[in-house]
Amino acid sequence: MGLGEAILLGLVQGLTEFLPVSSSAHLRIIGDLFGSDPGAAFTAITQLGTETAVILYFRRDIARIATAWWRSVRGDHGTDWRARLGMPLGRSDHDTLMAWFIALGSLPIVILGLAFQDAIEQTFRNLWLVALTLAGFALVLGWADSRGAKQRELTELTGRHAIQFGFWQALALVPGVSRSGGTITGGLLMGYTREAAARYSFLLAIPAVFGSGLFQLAKSVDDFGKGGTPGFGATLVATLVAFVVGYLVIIVFLKIVSTFSYKPFVYYRLGLAALVVILLLTGVLDANSAPVTT
Repeated sequence: MGLGEAILLGLVQGLTEFLPVSSSAHLRIIGDLFGSDPGAAFTAITQLGTETAVILYFRRDIARIATAWWRSVRGDHGTDWRARLGMPLGRSDHDTLMAWFIALGSLPIVILGLAFQDAIEQTFRNLWLVALTLAGFALVLGWADSRGAKQRELTELTGRHAIQFGFWQALALVPGVSRSGGTITGGLLMGYTREAAARYSFLLAIPAVFGSGLFQLAKSVDDFGKGGTPGFGATLVATLVAFVVGYLVIIVFLKIVSTFSYKPFVYYRLGLAALVVILLLTGVLDANSAPVTT
């Protein structure tokens, strides 16, 4: 992978990670157009760049949530189990509960990610499946956006909803679904506002993406550049570009998400799915292309 391709893939990652269009699908498609699928490991590692942008943007929220959680756990509001969980008698600590809800919502993608790791890195990256999920989930997103009540705020989040959010996020293990798209769709169907669902999708992604990215980084540290895989330098450049672009996308996305519908993203996903099918039928794309591994 050359410098130009690394910059392009980092740009694509940064532009698409937070939009409900599936960054992994875009990296899979564009990588194949350059000659080979950059692989699930490259995708997971470059996502560290975009998630670092999330931490930077939401740093005050994250610090407040982490501080509230620690104070409750150490017993500042009482030593019984309810107080330590953020539910002291007569009131609830939203920030403490949010920390627990993020942890609870992260369980599905961790468990399913480990259980289906081989399929995620190979079978799920088939471009026919990617085209199907791009189109199918476009319709689900459009339906959820038109039918959702859009009344609940994040202060109304419950443990049951946190688990449901987690399962919707876990659908993104299949390229073409979209992590933010899955989480936002689930939130809309549960009655949350667009902005509430989007903000929670950012926070919920942090442990999952960092866990996956660091795991892939540790596993791939001795294999960068071997057997046709992207080298460390190219991966680092793509990750840095993804960070810068991703931060700018967060700012824009949160400004427009409470005003406009998701219809443009629905149409875009359908158009991209149709394009992938055409490129597959004409032989431009190889459905099962994958990097050679050692």
